[in-house]
This record gives sequence, structure tokens and C-alpha cells, in this order.
Amino acid sequence: MSQAVDLLAIAAHRDDVELTCGGTLAKAVRAGHRVGILDLTQGETGTRGDAGLRAAEAERAARALGVPVRLNAGLPDAHLQNDEPSRAKVIELIRATRPRVVILPFPVGRHPDHRIASELGRDACYLAGLAKYGGPGAAHRPFKLLYALAYREDPVKPSFVVDISDSFDAKMTAIRCYASQFDGAKAAGEIHPTGQDLYELIRIQSAHYGSLIRSAYGEPFFCHETLAVDDVLQLGVQSL
Repeated sequence: MSQAVDLLAIAAHRDDVELTCGGTLAKAVRAGHRVGILDLTQGETGTRGDAGLRAAEAERAARALGVPVRLNAGLPDAHLQNDEPSRAKVIELIRATRPRVVILPFPVGRHPDHRIASELGRDACYLAGLAKYGGPGAAHRPFKLLYALAYREDPVKPSFVVDISDSFDAKMTAIRCYASQFDGAKAAGEIHPTGQDLYELIRIQSAHYGSLIRSAYGEPFFCHETLAVDDVLQLGVQSL
């Protein structure tokens, strides 16, 4: 079975993409795009559960999102490095999946793996396009890099927000697959505790991002380049 995808989400840990962009992935699947997930580690140093349990949870979560390709780079959890061996492994997987669009973690975060995963993913996407870089697979460079902004506490304004109102239930179903991590939890990853149940916190956050585009639920993204608009009369989100 081909590993080629249109959209690839890269993250440090199993469950990261479900939290930050799961609704966007499910929406892309429903739109007819082939979607993949690349988890860089197996989550073996997580406080709850173990690598085997999280692998089973990740497989169920991918099915909940409709994602047919889920890969794991097998890099060391809590010890991620943007070094040559790590880049070589990620480059191999980018060349195998050949995505047009890649979603990365935002390059600022409280978990060191999240920050390093962003830098490692970005560098690997560039180097994968160098024909003489070496390693298996034909050279391939993704067209667009997007950074998932969910749960940020700094003043970064999203470049855009994806309306996930119709795929929010799929996102939550996928997140609930990680019962070992989230059942009874009050915080996770970049989500700081407020005393509320984690699942309710995710709903509130998604509702906030949705409100920015006048929809029920949304997921925010950032990109460095300026986005092009063909017709200003087709722009969404009412101003006044």
C-alpha cells in the first residue's frame, strides 16, 4: 500500500496531532484528500501508560479521524534532538510520503520535544528536497508548511483558522481514544490546567478559535509567508 499523502501532520508524541489539528485532518479526509500522521516518538517516557498501549490508542485515533497512514520515526521520547541521525530518519519518511502540505508544531512550547519537533520537521522538509543529500527515496520538498497554534498563550495572531464545526465530534472521538493519557486529566501538553475537565477545556478552546471566524469550532494555524487572495469579494468573516 502506498504511503503517499497530500497532507502530513508531524508531531513529537502520539496524541499531539489529535489535540492541535485533529479536526483539520478529519475535514481534509472528508474533502477527499489523503492524509497521514508522523509521530516522532513512541511516548515511552510519558508519566501515564507505555509505548505499547499508546500505539494501540494511536491506531484507534487514526481510524476515528479517517487517516489511513500513521507512521512512527522511533526517536527517543523526551530526548528529541535536531541532529543528523534524526534528520535522516525524518527525511526518509517525508520522501516516502511526499506530502504537498505539512503541519508542524508551533516552534515555541513548554515541552522541549514540541519545540525541537518543529525545528527538526522544518529542517527535514527542506533537506528532503536536496537531490544530492543522500539516503533512500527520491528528493521531495513539501509546498507549504503550516504551524498548529492551538493552546498558545503568547500573542501570535493566527494566519487563518480552519472551521472544524462539522469534524469536531471526530476530533473529540480521536482524543478520547487516549484514555490512558486524558481520562480524569486537568492538563495535557500545552494545555494548562484551570480546574476543569480536560475534554471540556479542549471544547472551550476550540469554541474560542471558532468564534474568531464566526463559527462553532475552529483550529488556528500560522505560516510565515503572506497568503494570496484571488478575489477580495469572496473573503469570509464579517468585519462589522
